[in-house]
Amino acid sequence: MNDTTAKPLDGVLVVSIEQAVAAPVCTARLGDAGARVIKVERPEGDFARGYDDYVKGEATYFVWANHGKESVCLDLKLDEDRAVLTALLARADVFVQNLSTGAVDRLGFGPAALRARHPRLITCSISGYGQDNAYRGMRAYDMLVQAESGLSSISGNGRVGVSIADIVTGINAHGAIVEALLLRGRTGQGSDLRLSLFDSMADLMAVPLLQTAYSGKAPEYVGMRHPSIVPYGSFPTTGSDVVLSIQNEREWVRLCTDVLQAPDMAMRPGFESNKARTENREAVEAAISAITRGFSQQTLIDHLRRARIACGVLNSVQEVLAHPAYRSASVALPSGEAVDVPAPAARCDWHGPELGRCPALGEHSDAIRREFAGAASEVER
Repeated sequence: MNDTTAKPLDGVLVVSIEQAVAAPVCTARLGDAGARVIKVERPEGDFARGYDDYVKGEATYFVWANHGKESVCLDLKLDEDRAVLTALLARADVFVQNLSTGAVDRLGFGPAALRARHPRLITCSISGYGQDNAYRGMRAYDMLVQAESGLSSISGNGRVGVSIADIVTGINAHGAIVEALLLRGRTGQGSDLRLSLFDSMADLMAVPLLQTAYSGKAPEYVGMRHPSIVPYGSFPTTGSDVVLSIQNEREWVRLCTDVLQAPDMAMRPGFESNKARTENREAVEAAISAITRGFSQQTLIDHLRRARIACGVLNSVQEVLAHPAYRSASVALPSGEAVDVPAPAARCDWHGPELGRCPALGEHSDAIRREFAGAASEVER
């Protein structure tokens, strides 16, 4: 990419009262696509700035989810700072917020009031459990929602190792905002978008929820196994395990014949179809393991690849950093030092090797106050 490459959201102004992870993930992606993102922080800053200091003194989540933004500190208890926010929103295309339910309404910046004044504005509110049920006022953080949504019950009654509820909700919000921008291009009207962490997890849980609702049998935690495909999981070797996946009966025959050298296993009673193998999971996996544990890890991988059977290994996080498929991009810290972060998942012409600078707290406060001073003065009068 060169500096003249157009980005799809060039000219779009996003104002976000955001903290933690979900809303910042959303707006970072909008910024990657060319939007100008103004991050409104309380005077003490987004508390995610203090989660840790692993990235050369900066917090990991903050660096990853806040590159390319401008930071303005506003105390919304003060009339003059509310006037600045009002001026910002008068020119904004998108307003994102993930404060506690009802907080922006009490401050006078609720979506209904804003869109009455600015019909082209797209408002996006992110909550824990939604705004129209008995949980609307509940405090919600990622691990709590993992537990409440049933995700933990199929993950060994433990937390998935990343903040998946926050991250997926941010990605969902990004997609909804882009859709709303496309709709506004046709109708001239903005949209009111509402997302919740719980809804995002319920969507991810669609298959287990449907299985439970229509079969009456809830899926159980199965570790490194697939709940409805056998064999699909981790198998022993003389070294570390290998993960392999069979997706159809042709592959099952090739596994038995070309890899395990046990062609009769393919049609053994109870092994002849995926439904039968799932019902006889323990016997199938035991029969396969009895053979694979005689291979070295690399020999088994070589046989699987020659047989065109999907396979992989259980990498550590450290090993992923050296993985052939791992891509990174550069983010500048407030200090000016550059660090590498995972590159955006979508390869696009407008994504270059540098993602933008991570702002210091209130770094752009003075400049933004000057830029919007005239409009803010009009509001105060």
